[in-house]
Amino acid sequence: MRDEQAALDIVQDAMLRLSEKYGNRPATELPSLFHRIMQNAIRDYYRRQKVRSLWTTLLSSLTPGRGEDEDQDPLETYEPPGGHDASAAPGARLEQAQVLEIIEQELQRLPPRQREAFIMRYWEDMDVAETARIMGCSEGSVKTHCSRATHALAVALKARGVTL
Repeated sequence: MRDEQAALDIVQDAMLRLSEKYGNRPATELPSLFHRIMQNAIRDYYRRQKVRSLWTTLLSSLTPGRGEDEDQDPLETYEPPGGHDASAAPGARLEQAQVLEIIEQELQRLPPRQREAFIMRYWEDMDVAETARIMGCSEGSVKTHCSRATHALAVALKARGVTL
């Protein structure tokens, strides 16, 4: 891994999982269990990064520029492709309104748990553990809800002709 802090976090999380779930196992089994936990944690990290990168890229295409208000909702600042000033061109404003409406409709069509997990993870930028705690479910459930939501949104938006 290139990110030392992320690597240290993964090792720490793996050690916690090992002690929480396998603390009662014989000491001879612990190295192989730790190795397997580390492999899974690294795989999860890269999977999360890939999905987060995809949605960050897609959602960042909705914002006109960087360095502005970080708490701004990307759907409120969507700028159509081509960099046109939406306030100057009525056609661009119409396109923006139509794309926003389609995205909002497709988000509303998601099952409530998927929509909740997707918004918390990708728009509110919460981590899996925090999202699971708020939703009152396991981290695995959060991952499943997010995966299903991203797939369903991608398919629905593509079917409606939206490319971000």
